[in-house]
Amino acid sequence: MTQSIASTTTNAAADLIARSNRLGSDKKNTNYAGGNTSAKGTATDPVTGEEIELLWVKGSGGDLGTLTENGLSTLRLDRMRSLVNVYPGVEREDEMVAAFDYCLHGKGGAAPSIDTAMHGLVNANHVDHLHPDSGIAIATAANGRELTAKIFGDKVAWVDWRRPGFQLGLDIAAIKDANPQAVGCILGGHGITAWGETSEESEANSLWIIDTAAAYIEEHGAAEPFGPIVAGFEALPAEQRNDLAAALAPTIRGLASTDKPMVGHFTDDERVLDFLSREKLSRLAALGTSCPDHFLRTKVKPMVLDLPATASVEEQLDRLNELHAEYRADYQAYYDAHKDENSPAMRGADPLIVLVPGVGMFSYGANKQTARVAGEFYLNAINVMRGAEALDAYTPISDAEKFRIEYWALEEAKLQRMPKPKSHAGRIALVTGAASGIGKAVAKRLAAEGACVVIADLDLAKAQAAAAELGDSDVAVGVAANVADAAAVQAAIDQAVLAFGGLDLVVNNAGLSLSKSLLETTEADWDLQHDVMAKGSFLISKAAAKVLIDQKMGGDIIYISSKNSVFAGPNNIAYSATKADQAHQVRLLAVELGEHGVRVNGINPDGVVRGSGIFAGGWGAKRAATYGVAEEDLGQFYANRTILKREVVPENIADAVYVLTGPELTRTTGLHIPVDSGVAAAFLR
Repeated sequence: MTQSIASTTTNAAADLIARSNRLGSDKKNTNYAGGNTSAKGTATDPVTGEEIELLWVKGSGGDLGTLTENGLSTLRLDRMRSLVNVYPGVEREDEMVAAFDYCLHGKGGAAPSIDTAMHGLVNANHVDHLHPDSGIAIATAANGRELTAKIFGDKVAWVDWRRPGFQLGLDIAAIKDANPQAVGCILGGHGITAWGETSEESEANSLWIIDTAAAYIEEHGAAEPFGPIVAGFEALPAEQRNDLAAALAPTIRGLASTDKPMVGHFTDDERVLDFLSREKLSRLAALGTSCPDHFLRTKVKPMVLDLPATASVEEQLDRLNELHAEYRADYQAYYDAHKDENSPAMRGADPLIVLVPGVGMFSYGANKQTARVAGEFYLNAINVMRGAEALDAYTPISDAEKFRIEYWALEEAKLQRMPKPKSHAGRIALVTGAASGIGKAVAKRLAAEGACVVIADLDLAKAQAAAAELGDSDVAVGVAANVADAAAVQAAIDQAVLAFGGLDLVVNNAGLSLSKSLLETTEADWDLQHDVMAKGSFLISKAAAKVLIDQKMGGDIIYISSKNSVFAGPNNIAYSATKADQAHQVRLLAVELGEHGVRVNGINPDGVVRGSGIFAGGWGAKRAATYGVAEEDLGQFYANRTILKREVVPENIADAVYVLTGPELTRTTGLHIPVDSGVAAAFLR
């Protein structure tokens, strides 16, 4: 008997996870981390040996598409339903969230979400609550109740807007009991809920509601729900669009980061571009989003540039600055109008979505994933507005109700539970020559400390492979960069800006070396060394400095120089001279860029043999010959001549970059840090 019950329980949870993954993997059904699903079943209480009813429900903050068993909350259904007897009323319904902790079975799994009551109180074995664009379009239409009846008949009920919580669970449970023929409901201003006695039935009912709504909009909706195209606001050609986006991105990121640093995401999805070209853009954008999942990620409304795409870059930048001041004042007024003595402090008045006609959408968040998802959510909102306007008139919930969600004490508590960000979280780094050796170690360390990393290398395939080792494109991207070519450098900087919104930290690491005496060194040898390192560092720093200055957020430029910049060694004229050039660039740029809050520092390594692309490319063999040692012993040779007698490896240089660009040395610029285990002849004086 026990084995049978355990098997049933396992199947119920397994079916729930499989259903959730199917529903969540299709964006037509719900947005990332949006919605929740549940299943009810039985298990044996390990304390009493009695059979008990359990509720498995997606926990707070999880994502349906990637849900695993660890993401489920497990509650005793009898205790959860008994909460009805102690419910103090809608004015105190937030207290019920803490009460869920007393209903958990065993360790309970993930933290229960605010929607747990809906799943436990609705009398069905399986329940799906989703945020499909088609369903929210009906939910936000002015005549949503009438449309629901017209589209679905009596199979889908209408539920007036109510903030998620215990009372909404009671409301939906009552509506289901009163409408036994119904398979689900439309939640005004919010989304849909469907149910079934089996997992398959619940999923089928959810999909039927979503697809039926979408088909009705497609068949009966207006052909141009956003109105006609406005002359001058059409999408620019792709290359021109890309160039303008890169030119605007640093300033926009700086504006969006006025209160706290943000990472950005850019999209020129054709659905976004179409919305930005239409007559109703201004009115609809001002109405803001409706579904709580949307505006918690996007703020209640976006900032919209009200100039045609043909306006000059200077005109657009000037207007963006004006609009940002207006946006902040408007958001402050929104907060002041709705706050009370219990409201959390305002979290920031900067926009999270910035719309630029003819170009696309910039979205922002504390990290790349959050920024990208914010953009995805606003695209959901565009789809919702399109559907609602196609049938009726888009009518989102009021600003007062939005504020009750945005500054909800429960939402604030969730934010406070988030882990403290890492030292480089929110920072965007570009590292040259980062497909191997020192550059790769630096990129790896910065990513581990929370930075978004752009790996730039002469070999694009190697750059992309190195980036993939660090994580997905929310963590790192690889770009091609011939640092000796100004156009290639600018293209790499533009790609970095469009990948993550801007730039905060640049590491000039790309290099090569030819070990030759003065008489053996050719003019071509000299030019190659100086083109890659002296000129290359100059070009990278110049292009990056423009971004850093436009952002007005400060930043860091790091030069990986060498102990050879101050130490005179044999057969090394071209390499050491260009390293001395780099070392002085540090001092010059520290003076010039300091007024913009940009710190410029250098690192002087020595003898980094292990993992070094330079040493593997022939430099190691020639240096070994110069010193009369075997190439495989070169690393230890360098170590033996130092004060500490310890070999220097790429990770040691990465550590120095971390310290120089972290929170501990914010008042340091123009410094060179030796990472050479102590070479007395290279001591800085």
